[in-house]
Amino acid sequence: MKWKSISIRRVGLIIFDIMAILVSSYGALWIRFNGGIESYYLLLLNRYIPIIIVLTMTVFISMKFYSSLWLYASIYEVRNIILANIISIGIIMGVFVLLGVDMFRSWYCIYLLLLTALTGGIRFVYRFARLYLQEHEIFGRSRGEKSRIMIVGAGEAGNQIAKEISNSDKLNKIVICFIDDMDTKQGRYLQGKKVVGKREQIPIAAEEYDIDEIYIAIPSITGLRRKEIIDICSKTDCKIKVLPGIYEILTDRVSISSLRNVEIEDLLGRDQIHINTEEIMGYVNDKVVMVTGGGGSIGSELCRQIAKHGPKQLILLDIYENNAYDIQQELMRKYPALNLKVLIASVRNSKKIDKVFHDYHPDTVYHAAAHKHVPLMETSPNEAIKNNVFGTFHVAKSADKYGAEKFILISTDKAVNPTNIMGATKRICEMIVQTFGKKSRTEFVAVRFGNVLGSNGSVIPLFKKQIEEGGPVTVTHPDIIRYFMTIPEAVSLVLQASAMAKGGEIFVLDMGEPVKIIDLAINLIKFSGYTPNIDIKIEYTGLRPGEKLYEELLMDEEGLETTPNKLIKIGKPIEIDEKKLHQYLKLLYEAAYAESDKIKELVHEVVETYQIQK
Repeated sequence: MKWKSISIRRVGLIIFDIMAILVSSYGALWIRFNGGIESYYLLLLNRYIPIIIVLTMTVFISMKFYSSLWLYASIYEVRNIILANIISIGIIMGVFVLLGVDMFRSWYCIYLLLLTALTGGIRFVYRFARLYLQEHEIFGRSRGEKSRIMIVGAGEAGNQIAKEISNSDKLNKIVICFIDDMDTKQGRYLQGKKVVGKREQIPIAAEEYDIDEIYIAIPSITGLRRKEIIDICSKTDCKIKVLPGIYEILTDRVSISSLRNVEIEDLLGRDQIHINTEEIMGYVNDKVVMVTGGGGSIGSELCRQIAKHGPKQLILLDIYENNAYDIQQELMRKYPALNLKVLIASVRNSKKIDKVFHDYHPDTVYHAAAHKHVPLMETSPNEAIKNNVFGTFHVAKSADKYGAEKFILISTDKAVNPTNIMGATKRICEMIVQTFGKKSRTEFVAVRFGNVLGSNGSVIPLFKKQIEEGGPVTVTHPDIIRYFMTIPEAVSLVLQASAMAKGGEIFVLDMGEPVKIIDLAINLIKFSGYTPNIDIKIEYTGLRPGEKLYEELLMDEEGLETTPNKLIKIGKPIEIDEKKLHQYLKLLYEAAYAESDKIKELVHEVVETYQIQK
């Protein structure tokens, strides 16, 4: 039915334009003679009115008068109306001269003014009438004004998006202008829209052209450049959408549906890490792989990635049955042929862990099971020791005993010069892994990275929940900074570390520049459609127990070695007195299970860089 409605609208406009030509022609004579038209000129006009109609309508059709969406007519359409009428009157004058038609010059001027007013007026009356009816839901569904779009990137992707918008009457959008950093594109036109400046002009252009939405359409852009452009766009009140990177677009066809909202990941200022899957196939394909803490944020993503590469068996071990159940159902649905074994067990239970290794003999072990919530562990330090330290020890011991090929510990930047018990326990875990790696046939390594976006207990889900509830958004300190990475990045690092492992290494991700937490809060509020400290308040609550303003990726004693992946470095192992460590582990075990109040002091003796917070 769509083509029928379009045809009816076009026929209606054509009929009105013909009537407008007639009214303008005779009206110009009537005005010229002050209401009394001389019979000679009336007969003259009657003879040549068909020529006037044909010539004018030919110009109108050639200038696509009847293809425009007049519901959204703008200054561009006004210009076309005026230009078309000037051209048509010029042609009529030329034809009349050739035919020797003696018509008053004033008639041409009056005719032009009348025709412009009538042809333009009806179109804008139509526009405003339709908008009024739509707004009051009298005519179909209310759509409101057409969103005014600025496209950043006057390349092929920007061209495709602009073309799709201009060709669709359903999107309720109109491209107003382009922004591009290339000098050669300044002042040029793409799909009839001008490149009005470079990225620095975005705020000015957005205000000047009354822009509603900004589309960043540069799929080849680096993470740093995307962040820079988003930061500039954030100075406006416009809604921002970005085109994903080339690796995220499954086909060469770019469309408006490819655009997505700005995510926190876009603000990290670097490109996401993507692994060479062929590189990991060797130790995953047809191998028995175990993931402890397999229901957690990192553990579940590890299971997803591993499941893709045809393991002989995937063992998911977790103490939390709900988490384990969720990922089990997901994997069974996506990979029905997967040999999946889900075990509910605690890594604290050495006998249970030993039996699991005895029964299944995993080739590769990813140890992600751990307590990680910093403030909670400050008030339950003994539980942190039991789970993190001795859970790691039990799994590592069994991996060594039963001849696993690889053991990969999931560590954290909080292990570096820790100010909290969680970080200190993770440093002890790294020490355990390094001591096993010195003497075992199993390749023991640790993977150290920063905060993971979207993980359970992380700041981003908390901020999103607070925004949904109307605020306030709570930030501990205005100067607090953190390194961030996405869950896929974390898993990429872990998987590549597995491929690179020779034993004893601590792998560290080059995570770019740290991010201020207050900036994350402000941007999340803005991207949610609110104004910070007006719609959603931001409150400072003070540093939590064990929390510090910044995190570090390396201790002073560590150096960095490069790897084939420039974003992954290896921290040089620190010499550890194995005998002394085992003595301390014995003392820690006794103190933890005795619920000692002096456990933090004992941890400090093991990890000398651990700073106990009073």
